[in-house]
Amino acid sequence: QVQLVESGGGSVQSGGSLRLSCAASGFTYSGYCAGWFRQAPGKEREGVAAVNSVGNTRYADSVKGRFTISQDIAKKSLYLQMNSLKPEDTAMYYCAASTICSGGIWPRFGYWGQGTQVTVSS
Repeated sequence: QVQLVESGGGSVQSGGSLRLSCAASGFTYSGYCAGWFRQAPGKEREGVAAVNSVGNTRYADSVKGRFTISQDIAKKSLYLQMNSLKPEDTAMYYCAASTICSGGIWPRFGYWGQGTQVTVSS
């Protein structure tokens, strides 16, 4: 059974930093993609950053230069370093992993974590 568990969310002031972590268990596929998504109240879920098994990365335009996605394959963990946070980054953040990858990198129809809340105050 695959489980993804996020951690690291919290409340910070504008300009601050947070590092999200996602620990995967039971996910044993060699070819995959994984990513971070977020959903703010009243808004659709959006992809934030993604990485695949060969190390390619992709970012939403709104976070380029501020967020960095990384992975530790041995630990089966995914990370999102978020710097220069803005109030508009406030959302529930979810990690996801799949063997079906849109554009070769954005996970689709895969596994999702329960989410971790990020709140950025001005």
